Amino acid sequence: MFKLVKTKKISIFFLIFFTLNSCAKEGFFKTGDARKISPDPKERVKKNLEEGKGFRINDAIKGNRGGATNFEFASSNELWRASLDVLNFMPLTSANYSGGIIITDWYSEEGNVEESIKITIRFLSNEVRADAIDVDIFYKKCVATNNCKINKQDGQLRKEITKQILAKAAVYKKMSKDKNYKPYRSSTSDNERE
Repeated sequence: MFKLVKTKKISIFFLIFFTLNSCAKEGFFKTGDARKISPDPKERVKKNLEEGKGFRINDAIKGNRGGATNFEFASSNELWRASLDVLNFMPLTSANYSGGIIITDWYSEEGNVEESIKITIRFLSNEVRADAIDVDIFYKKCVATNNCKINKQDGQLRKEITKQILAKAAVYKKMSKDKNYKPYRSSTSDNERE
């Protein structure tokens, strides 16, 4: 009985060891470039906290007083906000953040009721980059009320809307990064270390 338990423990240990070892090789544990990262842990902590990558215990305690919770909403996603800003002149049929899609209603300029457009934006990633969104533009041309032809086109308007969304999202991302920047104050002052 004792031998069986000991064998199971050793087997579990090796299983965990090899699993973690394979994760390290596949990139689960991200390694850093020693030329770009300071060897001083205090400098690394300072840099991470200033960029908003870490957390401070004091901020966490202050943030939860009174049972208040900090939620992340769609307004914190730069691509989502930029897309809604760019399409603010068009009525929306559907804007589903969890589904990652925005669909506008048919839109035509005043005086041109025979032609209208509809825009669909699908979000493929939360990162601000060119392949993170897929913009589709549909054109509808009507000869009569019930005689309409709808087709999808990849033209200059698609490129321009994608470009505007990415430009606005980059501005929002920079604003968010600047807002998260907090100067790091060490618990021991520089004078005490010297």
